[in-house]
Amino acid sequence: MPSRSVRSDESPRIHWVARIERRFHAWRERRARRRGLVPQIVPFPAYGGDGWIRVLGRVLILPKAKEKRAGVRGFRAFLGIPVAYTTVTVTVSGQTHDVVADRGGVVDVVLPAALEPGWQTYEVSTSGSEPVEARVFVVDPAVRFGVVCDVDDTVMVTALPRPLLAAWNSFVVTEHARQPVPGMAVLLERLMRQNPGAPMVYLSTGAWNVAPTLNRFLHRNLFPRGSMLLTDWGPTHDRWFRSGREHKESNLRRLAEEFPHVEWLLIGDDGQHDDEIYTEFTRDHPSSVAGVAIRRLTPAEAVLAGGRTSVDDHSAAGVPWVTDDDGAGIAKRLENVGLLD
Repeated sequence: MPSRSVRSDESPRIHWVARIERRFHAWRERRARRRGLVPQIVPFPAYGGDGWIRVLGRVLILPKAKEKRAGVRGFRAFLGIPVAYTTVTVTVSGQTHDVVADRGGVVDVVLPAALEPGWQTYEVSTSGSEPVEARVFVVDPAVRFGVVCDVDDTVMVTALPRPLLAAWNSFVVTEHARQPVPGMAVLLERLMRQNPGAPMVYLSTGAWNVAPTLNRFLHRNLFPRGSMLLTDWGPTHDRWFRSGREHKESNLRRLAEEFPHVEWLLIGDDGQHDDEIYTEFTRDHPSSVAGVAIRRLTPAEAVLAGGRTSVDDHSAAGVPWVTDDDGAGIAKRLENVGLLD
């Protein structure tokens, strides 16, 4: 039987800002269709387990492609028009499933799939568009270790907590101007080599719009391939903007439920709420945590970020808890606690 996503945003009480947003996108969609543009599905790197995969993507009407330039400014990633409640066809393991995108055009659904462990592919399409290939990392049931890593100020220097700088980094700065955090690519690559078959998950409060940009940044700076869990900016049925903290907390809980046999190394920074989020997750799911690594912002980054959060004493946490200024420093501390050879 075909599977379909649940429209979780169908609520009798929809925030007025959300209604305005939807009408604006509907107007943009009508204009785009009159110009002959059609919706297409943009798939995101996802993950799966024994007999299932989590399909992630977004249905957008994209502007016509132009000549490639040396740098792509961030605002171009937000020019796509999300198309609500569109049927998306997913073909995986020889089976076809019709699923439905949500109000923001996002597809997030679990489907049955008989795929071998490791990186695999499947196809997704919408009516009138050619099928496109999507990638998914299937976790072997024998795997016992994985990595969850924040993005902003953990692998990429963004100073995200300060709103004006966040807007500058998201909408203005070119891809090539973004800087990696020193040593983090080497650290993550070492962890992946030491733990063959381990899932690598990039968990960020960034918008799905920047997923292609983020993917290119990670590839260009030699970070290991990984699944992406981003969020959909904008109003929900009951608030002006989605909660980034709730996004991280809910996805960590979900990973613990989906992979109860995996212990995760949680990597973040002290510029947002990562320490607090990881503390609560470790308390509630101690068997799902191999350790925690917190990157300390530099003094300049801390000023730009509006200060840093205090990292509590975790000597009684029951799992290794390390902190340092960059990837090289964190690597040494992980070596000292036995999490890195």
